[in-house]
Amino acid sequence: MEVSTIVWWTTIGITVGVLAIDVLIIGRRPHEPSMRECAIAIGFFTALALLFGLYVWFQYGGSYAGEFYAGWLTEYSLSVDNLFVFLIIMSRFQVPREYQQEALLIGIILALVFRGIFIAIGAVAIQQISWIFYIFGAFLVYTAISLVRHGQDDESDYKENRIIRWVQQHLPATDEYNGVKLTVKEQGKRVITPMLIVMVALGSTDVLFALDSIPAIYGLTREPYLVLTANVFALMGLRQLYFLLGGLLQRLVYLSLGLSVILAFIGVKLVLTALHENELPFINGGEHLPVPEIPTLLSLGVIIATLAVTAVASIRKARKDPSAVRDTGAPL
Repeated sequence: MEVSTIVWWTTIGITVGVLAIDVLIIGRRPHEPSMRECAIAIGFFTALALLFGLYVWFQYGGSYAGEFYAGWLTEYSLSVDNLFVFLIIMSRFQVPREYQQEALLIGIILALVFRGIFIAIGAVAIQQISWIFYIFGAFLVYTAISLVRHGQDDESDYKENRIIRWVQQHLPATDEYNGVKLTVKEQGKRVITPMLIVMVALGSTDVLFALDSIPAIYGLTREPYLVLTANVFALMGLRQLYFLLGGLLQRLVYLSLGLSVILAFIGVKLVLTALHENELPFINGGEHLPVPEIPTLLSLGVIIATLAVTAVASIRKARKDPSAVRDTGAPL
């Protein structure tokens, strides 16, 4: 897949432009978006992703379009699960609803930056290290097993990481929010606001999210351009989705289980790919193994089916057993 430099920079420029407009609008008028505003934004970004997939289809072929759609759905589903952790952070730091949109936007910008870095590292690793897919595959299978074993308990037991604790212990801070300002002056001294601590919490959490998501999407496509655009479209509209889903987000009780199935599937796919292209001397004498390869359409079908079953089963479970609803400490 040959992507010209112009296309790369155009894509990056449009992404930066959209984020800049968001920052200006929200910075001037912090507010909790209405359901109508959220629905329009999500519909717009979803339509853009579908249209972009069609562009890839006509420009580069159906196989690459399938890779983009599979990657986009996988990253989107992982991002939705990440929203649950964001909800816990917002509740833990008691962020006023009208300021949560700003915090989420900065969190999304940080996520794009971190994922961009990991995408570049992943692309170089794939080119230079022939056995990297063994590592990616094993990591995803391990992550899937961890999700099955711990699931939502790990999220409900969320604790501030070392970076957050260091900021809280070493930087002078005020206990009150001052709009969306990160620092204010008190008695002639510059102190940080809780909003800055929230930003640090979201940003440091995004690093962990990137560690899961990048190996997963490289299991679906090796094209850095598709990896980047799938992540961009998955994160765009995520802020509005946070407000639109509301209590429904907490009712997706089987989301972690569904994601574990998807990650395990991609992990196995990566290991099969590694075996098919094997160059390790202690495996089959460094020769390729005649193992089956999982086609893109099958991957896309498994992802869609898993997400559909997960959503339906979660809603039914939440209706029959309200006690199963994920607890964030936030009102439903």
